[in-house]
Amino acid sequence: MKVQLFIDGQAHLATLGSNLAAALAGLPGRCSVSGQPRAALCGMGVCFECRVTIDGQPHQRACQRVVYEGMEVAREL
Repeated sequence: MKVQLFIDGQAHLATLGSNLAAALAGLPGRCSVSGQPRAALCGMGVCFECRVTIDGQPHQRACQRVVYEGMEVAREL
C-alpha cells in the first residue's frame, strides 16, 4: 500500500512501513558543508549521516524510522 509523505514540502509516494532512508535514497539529497553528498552510511543508526527533521522533531535518524501517511520530512536541520 502506498502512502503520501512530504519531503522538503513536496509530495512523494512510498510503501507504507518501508524505511525512510530507503525512500530518501533515490532523491537528490543533502550536502555536507564542504559540498559532499550526505546519505545513510551505516543503515543502523550509528553514523547519524541520515539525520532529518520529522514532523518538526529535528535530529531523527531516517534509517531508524518507517514511513507513514502524512509524514513531513525536512532534510536540512
